[in-house]
Amino acid sequence: MTPLLEVRDLHLAIGGRPDRVVVDGVSFAVPAGGVVALVGESGCGKTVTALSVLRLTDAIQPISGEILLEGEDILRCSPRRLREIRGGVISMVFQEPMTSLNPVFTIGFQIIEALQIHRGLPRRAARQAAVELLDRVGIPAASSRVDAYPHQLSGGMRQRAMIALALACRPKLLIADEPTTALDVTIQAQIIRLLRDLQREFGMAVLIITHDLGIVSDFADSVVVMYAGKVVERAATAAMFSAPRHPYTGRLLASIPPVDRDVERLETIPGTVPSPWAMPAGCRFAPRCAHADGMCHAMSPPLERVETGRDVACWHPSGAAS
Repeated sequence: MTPLLEVRDLHLAIGGRPDRVVVDGVSFAVPAGGVVALVGESGCGKTVTALSVLRLTDAIQPISGEILLEGEDILRCSPRRLREIRGGVISMVFQEPMTSLNPVFTIGFQIIEALQIHRGLPRRAARQAAVELLDRVGIPAASSRVDAYPHQLSGGMRQRAMIALALACRPKLLIADEPTTALDVTIQAQIIRLLRDLQREFGMAVLIITHDLGIVSDFADSVVVMYAGKVVERAATAAMFSAPRHPYTGRLLASIPPVDRDVERLETIPGTVPSPWAMPAGCRFAPRCAHADGMCHAMSPPLERVETGRDVACWHPSGAAS
Protein backbone atom coordinates (compact mmCIF):
# COMPACT_ATOMS: atom_id res chain seq x y z
CA MET A 1 0.00 0.00 0.00
CA THR A 2 1.07 3.61 -0.63
CA PRO A 3 2.45 5.22 2.55
CA LEU A 4 0.26 7.91 4.04
CA LEU A 5 3.01 8.76 6.51
CA GLU A 6 6.68 7.99 6.00
CA VAL A 7 9.38 8.70 8.57
CA ARG A 8 12.84 8.65 7.01
CA ASP A 9 16.08 8.49 9.00
CA LEU A 10 14.72 10.77 11.73
CA HIS A 11 17.14 12.10 14.33
CA LEU A 12 15.79 14.02 17.33
CA ALA A 13 17.93 15.71 19.95
CA ILE A 14 17.37 17.70 23.12
CA GLY A 15 17.75 21.36 22.21
CA GLY A 16 18.67 20.30 18.68
CA ARG A 17 22.18 19.43 19.92
CA PRO A 18 23.92 16.57 18.05
CA ASP A 19 25.53 15.37 21.30
CA ARG A 20 22.09 14.84 22.90
CA VAL A 21 20.35 12.56 20.42
CA VAL A 22 17.34 10.67 21.79
CA VAL A 23 15.95 9.26 18.53
CA ASP A 24 18.65 7.95 16.21
CA GLY A 25 17.86 7.25 12.55
CA VAL A 26 14.27 5.99 12.92
CA SER A 27 12.47 4.98 9.71
CA PHE A 28 9.03 3.45 9.19
CA ALA A 29 5.90 3.93 7.12
CA VAL A 30 2.16 3.93 7.87
CA PRO A 31 0.08 2.91 4.82
CA ALA A 32 -3.25 4.56 4.08
CA GLY A 33 -5.91 2.70 6.04
CA GLY A 34 -3.35 0.53 7.83
CA VAL A 35 -2.52 0.04 11.51
CA VAL A 36 1.11 0.18 12.65
CA ALA A 37 2.23 -0.41 16.25
CA LEU A 38 5.31 1.16 17.86
CA VAL A 39 6.48 -1.04 20.74
CA GLY A 40 9.35 -1.15 23.19
CA GLU A 41 10.13 -0.44 26.83
CA SER A 42 9.68 2.98 28.39
CA GLY A 43 12.48 5.32 27.39
CA CYS A 44 13.01 3.84 23.92
CA GLY A 45 11.77 6.93 22.06
CA LYS A 46 8.29 5.84 20.96
CA THR A 47 6.26 8.78 22.27
CA VAL A 48 8.74 11.48 21.29
CA THR A 49 8.82 10.03 17.78
CA ALA A 50 5.03 10.20 17.58
CA LEU A 51 4.91 13.73 19.01
CA SER A 52 7.45 14.86 16.43
CA VAL A 53 5.03 13.88 13.65
CA LEU A 54 2.82 16.76 14.78
CA ARG A 55 5.76 18.95 15.81
CA LEU A 56 4.59 18.90 19.42
CA THR A 57 8.08 18.62 20.94
CA ASP A 58 9.58 21.91 22.10
CA ALA A 59 12.67 20.80 24.00
CA ILE A 60 13.42 17.93 21.61
CA GLN A 61 14.07 19.09 18.05
CA PRO A 62 14.74 17.31 14.75
CA ILE A 63 18.33 17.62 13.53
CA SER A 64 17.97 15.54 10.35
CA GLY A 65 15.56 13.29 8.48
CA GLU A 66 12.11 13.68 6.99
CA ILE A 67 8.49 13.13 8.08
CA LEU A 68 6.48 12.86 4.89
CA LEU A 69 2.70 13.17 4.89
CA GLU A 70 1.56 12.16 1.41
CA GLY A 71 4.94 13.41 0.17
CA GLU A 72 4.86 16.73 2.09
CA ASP A 73 7.66 17.13 4.66
CA ILE A 74 6.01 18.12 7.96
CA LEU A 75 9.35 19.28 9.35
CA ARG A 76 9.41 22.06 6.73
CA CYS A 77 5.76 23.14 7.00
CA SER A 78 4.81 26.69 7.91
CA PRO A 79 2.99 27.31 11.22
CA ARG A 80 -0.22 27.95 9.27
CA ARG A 81 0.06 24.65 7.41
CA LEU A 82 0.79 22.84 10.69
CA ARG A 83 -2.45 24.19 12.16
CA GLU A 84 -4.30 22.75 9.16
CA ILE A 85 -2.64 19.35 9.60
CA ARG A 86 -3.14 19.11 13.36
CA GLY A 87 -6.65 17.83 13.94
CA GLY A 88 -7.65 18.20 10.30
CA VAL A 89 -5.37 15.57 8.74
CA ILE A 90 -3.61 13.99 11.73
CA SER A 91 -5.15 13.70 15.19
CA MET A 92 -3.73 12.30 18.40
CA VAL A 93 -5.14 10.49 21.42
CA PHE A 94 -2.80 11.17 24.32
CA GLN A 95 -1.85 8.92 27.22
CA GLU A 96 -3.79 10.73 29.94
CA PRO A 97 -6.93 12.62 28.89
CA MET A 98 -7.23 14.40 32.24
CA THR A 99 -4.05 16.34 31.45
CA SER A 100 -4.77 16.64 27.71
CA LEU A 101 -8.34 17.95 27.83
CA ASN A 102 -8.70 21.57 28.96
CA PRO A 103 -10.20 21.42 32.48
CA VAL A 104 -11.88 24.85 32.27
CA PHE A 105 -13.94 24.12 29.15
CA THR A 106 -16.69 21.57 28.66
CA ILE A 107 -16.14 18.49 26.53
CA GLY A 108 -18.62 19.83 24.01
CA PHE A 109 -16.91 23.22 23.73
CA GLN A 110 -13.60 21.57 22.88
CA ILE A 111 -15.13 19.38 20.18
CA ILE A 112 -17.25 22.24 18.79
CA GLU A 113 -14.18 24.47 18.55
CA ALA A 114 -12.37 21.86 16.42
CA LEU A 115 -15.39 21.44 14.16
CA GLN A 116 -15.72 25.18 13.64
CA ILE A 117 -12.03 25.72 12.92
CA HIS A 118 -11.37 22.75 10.65
CA ARG A 119 -14.75 22.09 9.08
CA GLY A 120 -16.26 25.57 9.17
CA LEU A 121 -19.52 24.42 10.77
CA PRO A 122 -21.84 26.99 12.36
CA ARG A 123 -22.15 26.62 16.12
CA ARG A 124 -25.54 24.89 16.17
CA ALA A 125 -24.48 22.32 13.55
CA ALA A 126 -21.16 21.84 15.34
CA ARG A 127 -22.93 21.18 18.64
CA GLN A 128 -25.18 18.60 17.02
CA ALA A 129 -22.14 16.95 15.42
CA ALA A 130 -20.41 16.91 18.82
CA VAL A 131 -23.37 15.15 20.41
CA GLU A 132 -23.39 12.60 17.59
CA LEU A 133 -19.66 11.99 18.03
CA LEU A 134 -20.01 11.45 21.78
CA ASP A 135 -22.86 9.05 21.14
CA ARG A 136 -20.79 7.25 18.48
CA VAL A 137 -17.93 6.61 20.90
CA GLY A 138 -20.31 5.12 23.45
CA ILE A 139 -20.89 7.92 25.96
CA PRO A 140 -24.41 7.51 27.40
CA ALA A 141 -26.79 10.49 27.47
CA ALA A 142 -24.52 12.32 25.04
CA SER A 143 -26.90 15.29 24.72
CA SER A 144 -26.34 16.15 28.38
CA ARG A 145 -22.75 14.91 28.71
CA VAL A 146 -21.73 17.35 25.99
CA ASP A 147 -21.93 20.10 28.64
CA ALA A 148 -19.86 18.18 31.21
CA TYR A 149 -16.37 19.21 32.25
CA PRO A 150 -13.52 16.65 32.11
CA HIS A 151 -13.46 16.19 35.90
CA GLN A 152 -17.12 15.19 35.83
CA LEU A 153 -16.40 12.12 33.68
CA SER A 154 -14.85 8.80 34.61
CA GLY A 155 -11.47 7.78 33.20
CA GLY A 156 -13.07 5.61 30.53
CA MET A 157 -15.50 8.35 29.50
CA ARG A 158 -12.70 10.93 29.34
CA GLN A 159 -10.77 8.65 27.03
CA ARG A 160 -13.86 8.22 24.84
CA ALA A 161 -14.31 12.00 24.79
CA MET A 162 -10.66 12.37 23.75
CA ILE A 163 -11.26 9.90 20.90
CA ALA A 164 -14.38 11.84 19.85
CA LEU A 165 -12.33 15.05 19.79
CA ALA A 166 -9.58 13.36 17.77
CA LEU A 167 -12.08 12.04 15.22
CA ALA A 168 -14.13 15.23 14.94
CA CYS A 169 -12.59 16.25 11.61
CA ARG A 170 -12.30 12.77 10.12
CA PRO A 171 -8.48 12.67 10.08
CA LYS A 172 -6.56 10.50 7.65
CA LEU A 173 -4.21 9.39 10.44
CA LEU A 174 -4.90 8.82 14.13
CA ILE A 175 -1.93 8.59 16.51
CA ALA A 176 -2.93 6.73 19.69
CA ASP A 177 -0.28 7.04 22.40
CA GLU A 178 -0.92 4.42 25.09
CA PRO A 179 -4.70 4.98 24.83
CA THR A 180 -5.52 2.42 27.54
CA THR A 181 -2.73 3.01 30.09
CA ALA A 182 -4.81 4.42 32.95
CA LEU A 183 -7.88 2.20 32.42
CA ASP A 184 -8.92 -1.09 33.95
CA VAL A 185 -8.82 -4.24 31.83
CA THR A 186 -12.52 -4.25 30.91
CA ILE A 187 -12.47 -0.61 29.77
CA GLN A 188 -9.19 -1.21 27.91
CA ALA A 189 -10.86 -3.89 25.80
CA GLN A 190 -13.81 -1.58 25.08
CA ILE A 191 -11.52 1.28 23.98
CA ILE A 192 -9.48 -0.93 21.66
CA ARG A 193 -12.65 -2.43 20.17
CA LEU A 194 -13.96 1.12 19.65
CA LEU A 195 -10.74 2.22 17.93
CA ARG A 196 -10.81 -0.84 15.69
CA ASP A 197 -14.43 -0.24 14.70
CA LEU A 198 -13.87 3.46 14.02
CA GLN A 199 -10.70 2.75 12.03
CA ARG A 200 -12.60 0.41 9.76
CA GLU A 201 -15.63 2.69 9.50
CA PHE A 202 -13.66 5.81 8.61
CA GLY A 203 -10.91 4.02 6.68
CA MET A 204 -8.24 5.98 8.54
CA ALA A 205 -4.69 4.89 9.27
CA VAL A 206 -3.63 4.36 12.90
CA LEU A 207 -0.21 4.60 14.54
CA ILE A 208 -0.60 3.06 17.99
CA ILE A 209 2.02 3.19 20.72
CA THR A 210 1.60 0.58 23.43
CA HIS A 211 3.33 -1.73 25.88
CA ASP A 212 0.47 -4.22 25.62
CA LEU A 213 1.49 -6.83 23.06
CA GLY A 214 -1.96 -8.39 23.30
CA ILE A 215 -3.37 -5.19 21.80
CA VAL A 216 -0.71 -5.31 19.08
CA SER A 217 -1.52 -8.88 18.06
CA ASP A 218 -5.23 -8.13 17.89
CA PHE A 219 -5.18 -4.70 16.25
CA ALA A 220 -2.00 -3.95 14.29
CA ASP A 221 -1.11 -4.98 10.73
CA SER A 222 2.60 -4.45 11.28
CA VAL A 223 4.99 -3.74 14.15
CA VAL A 224 7.98 -1.45 14.60
CA VAL A 225 10.14 -2.42 17.57
CA MET A 226 12.23 0.37 19.08
CA TYR A 227 15.09 0.07 21.55
CA ALA A 228 17.19 2.93 22.95
CA GLY A 229 16.11 5.36 20.23
CA LYS A 230 16.62 2.98 17.30
CA VAL A 231 14.40 0.65 15.27
CA VAL A 232 15.65 -2.91 15.81
CA GLU A 233 12.96 -4.84 13.93
CA ARG A 234 10.09 -4.19 11.50
CA ALA A 235 7.70 -6.88 10.29
CA ALA A 236 4.11 -7.90 9.74
CA THR A 237 2.38 -8.64 13.05
CA ALA A 238 1.75 -12.35 12.40
CA ALA A 239 5.35 -12.92 11.33
CA MET A 240 6.71 -11.00 14.31
CA PHE A 241 4.72 -13.01 16.83
CA SER A 242 5.35 -16.39 15.21
CA ALA A 243 9.12 -15.96 14.76
CA PRO A 244 10.84 -12.87 16.22
CA ARG A 245 14.25 -12.37 14.63
CA HIS A 246 15.83 -9.82 16.98
CA PRO A 247 16.78 -10.94 20.51
CA TYR A 248 15.03 -7.92 22.02
CA THR A 249 11.78 -8.72 20.23
CA GLY A 250 12.07 -12.30 21.40
CA ARG A 251 12.50 -11.22 25.02
CA LEU A 252 9.53 -8.84 24.80
CA LEU A 253 7.31 -11.66 23.53
CA ALA A 254 8.65 -14.07 26.16
CA SER A 255 7.48 -11.65 28.88
CA ILE A 256 3.82 -12.11 27.90
CA PRO A 257 2.08 -14.20 30.62
CA PRO A 258 1.06 -17.62 29.22
CA VAL A 259 -2.65 -18.41 29.17
CA ASP A 260 -2.33 -22.22 29.05
CA ARG A 261 -0.35 -22.78 32.25
CA ASP A 262 0.47 -21.26 35.64
CA VAL A 263 3.89 -19.74 36.21
CA GLU A 264 5.47 -18.69 39.49
CA ARG A 265 7.56 -15.92 37.93
CA LEU A 266 7.12 -13.97 34.70
CA GLU A 267 9.98 -13.67 32.22
CA THR A 268 11.92 -10.42 32.40
CA ILE A 269 14.75 -8.76 30.48
CA PRO A 270 17.76 -8.25 32.76
CA GLY A 271 19.14 -4.73 33.02
CA THR A 272 17.56 -1.46 31.89
CA VAL A 273 17.34 0.71 28.78
CA PRO A 274 20.55 2.79 28.62
CA SER A 275 20.47 6.53 29.12
CA PRO A 276 20.88 8.70 26.00
CA TRP A 277 24.01 10.10 27.67
CA ALA A 278 25.59 6.67 28.25
CA MET A 279 24.90 4.54 25.18
CA PRO A 280 27.07 1.43 24.96
CA ALA A 281 29.42 0.92 22.04
CA GLY A 282 28.23 -1.39 19.29
CA CYS A 283 24.70 -2.78 19.50
CA ARG A 284 22.76 -0.92 22.18
CA PHE A 285 21.04 -4.12 23.31
CA ALA A 286 24.31 -6.09 23.59
CA PRO A 287 24.79 -5.59 27.38
CA ARG A 288 21.41 -7.29 27.97
CA CYS A 289 21.59 -9.89 25.18
CA ALA A 290 22.42 -13.56 25.70
CA HIS A 291 23.51 -13.86 22.04
CA ALA A 292 26.01 -10.97 22.08
CA ASP A 293 29.63 -11.57 21.08
CA GLY A 294 32.65 -9.38 20.42
CA MET A 295 31.25 -7.98 17.17
CA CYS A 296 28.00 -6.98 18.90
CA HIS A 297 29.92 -5.02 21.55
CA ALA A 298 32.18 -3.34 18.99
CA MET A 299 29.97 -2.45 15.99
CA SER A 300 26.42 -1.14 15.67
CA PRO A 301 24.40 -3.36 13.29
CA PRO A 302 22.51 -1.66 10.43
CA LEU A 303 18.79 -2.21 9.90
CA GLU A 304 18.73 -4.61 6.96
CA ARG A 305 16.20 -6.70 5.04
CA VAL A 306 16.61 -10.34 6.16
CA GLU A 307 13.52 -11.75 4.44
CA THR A 308 10.48 -10.47 2.57
CA GLY A 309 8.78 -7.79 4.67
CA ARG A 310 11.23 -8.13 7.57
CA ASP A 311 14.01 -5.72 8.58
CA VAL A 312 16.30 -6.46 11.52
CA ALA A 313 19.23 -4.63 13.11
CA CYS A 314 21.20 -7.55 14.51
CA TRP A 315 24.49 -9.29 13.69
CA HIS A 316 22.93 -12.66 14.55
CA PRO A 317 19.21 -12.45 13.69
CA SER A 318 18.81 -16.21 13.26
CA GLY A 319 19.36 -16.71 16.99
CA ALA A 320 16.58 -14.35 18.01
CA ALA A 321 13.72 -16.81 18.18
CA SER A 322 15.22 -18.98 20.90
